[in-house]
Amino acid sequence: MKTMMKRMTPVAAALCLILLVLFVPRQCSAASFTKSAPEGVMATAVNTRIAVSWEKVSGAKGYIVYEKAGNGKLTRVAKVTSCKVIRKNMTRGVTYGYAVRAWTKKGDSYLKTKRSAVRYTTVASAGVSTVKNFLRTALAPMGSTMYVWGGGWNKADNGAGTPARTVGTSPRWRAFAATKTKYYNYNNYRYQINSGLDCSGYVGWLMYNTLHTVNGSKGFVKGADKQGKWFADLGYGSWTKARKVKKHQAGDIMSGPEHIWISLGECKDGSTVVLHCSPAGVKLSGTYSRAGVKNSQAAKLARKYMKKYYPSWYSRFPSTTLTYGSSYNRDYGRFRWSGKKLADPEKYRSMSADKVLADLFGER
Repeated sequence: MKTMMKRMTPVAAALCLILLVLFVPRQCSAASFTKSAPEGVMATAVNTRIAVSWEKVSGAKGYIVYEKAGNGKLTRVAKVTSCKVIRKNMTRGVTYGYAVRAWTKKGDSYLKTKRSAVRYTTVASAGVSTVKNFLRTALAPMGSTMYVWGGGWNKADNGAGTPARTVGTSPRWRAFAATKTKYYNYNNYRYQINSGLDCSGYVGWLMYNTLHTVNGSKGFVKGADKQGKWFADLGYGSWTKARKVKKHQAGDIMSGPEHIWISLGECKDGSTVVLHCSPAGVKLSGTYSRAGVKNSQAAKLARKYMKKYYPSWYSRFPSTTLTYGSSYNRDYGRFRWSGKKLADPEKYRSMSADKVLADLFGER
């Protein structure tokens, strides 16, 4: 080939190289294929539809989706090339589980990844979804999504960007977070809007994934100080001003002048476990106790679950106590879901934070 190329004119040689690139079989797809299970697997029930989504696997030609109903066995229900499946006309009141594996082809052989962990969602007996589904979805970006100023917003900075109007987590969030160390400073990445989320971008993404199974509808991102009341104005629940808030229940969205966060319930000392996107990223934290103790029961619970279930994240970003943690107890208005929108068959709203966490993470 080298001898032949030397005899050719420069134009002919260049044409030959182009033809080689176009027509010589390439194995890069299979070569880059990993056997690790797909990441970011989510299952979210909205009315009687369930959106199953996951992040793209490098080199994959397609994906196999498995489903189980109640205590049944996993069975294959779909083989697709995209990273999402919509299951329709599902039975109300039933909890479904989903797992995904990717596949590719190398020569005449098929290669498959490991099957992902099973992710669960419950089709609400009444209403759009459930409090537990809402919180399950809220956990999906945790430990793999950095706080980025403007993350989740559009380029005009006046509403939801594409990631916050998309079902599922973004692989760009995970890739960005994987390279960050304990020295991460969000000020160095302001307005890299597709690399992570900020507090209102995170809550907007969560609202979208709680209420939609298709991409591209109108989003839910707004300034943190207005966002909670806006949800009430849209008819999803009620709004209570900060001075009248006496208690935090699981699923409450707390909206204040510079921040917005989600309650996972209170502890006996009056502290609340907080789920939010705050530097360095999506994580659990704990407010101060009502008596002003910084290392509260909620902070200890947050530390326990971050360390156990997100060890890589916790090794870099171990803090679960909050700056101005007493402010979280008094300076935030409360959006509370209507029971007609989110049912609560597990009674999360009446549970203490430790019981909510135990159930969410399958420890009960």
